[in-house]
Amino acid sequence: MAAAAFERRVLRRAAEHHYLRVRLELPDGGARPNAAQFKQLVVTALRELHGEVGAALPVDVLTYEEKSLSAILRVISSGLVKLWSALTLLGFYQNRRCAFRVLQVKPYISVSTCVIWQQ
Repeated sequence: MAAAAFERRVLRRAAEHHYLRVRLELPDGGARPNAAQFKQLVVTALRELHGEVGAALPVDVLTYEEKSLSAILRVISSGLVKLWSALTLLGFYQNRRCAFRVLQVKPYISVSTCVIWQQ
């Protein structure tokens, strides 16, 4: 009797980036961050949890809506967990309570998706 032969095939391609739709919640009102301040807040969250190595993680703010405090972030896939955890654990913006809410995560995104996510 011949021995059985097994072959493993992995067809799934890993995405280079992941995209997060996030919203910053500021329950007590006050000044709202502009796009540059929002990006700095993301970097601060990474630095506070993961140090300077975390702060060096390449994160892009693809869209930002100051009125709703929502954004679409792009991060290299290997840094997704670091970014997500840093945003989740951030609790203050300019000495005021705040919270990031991760609304959606996707491995791929299209231009039309960016427009839909903003609505």
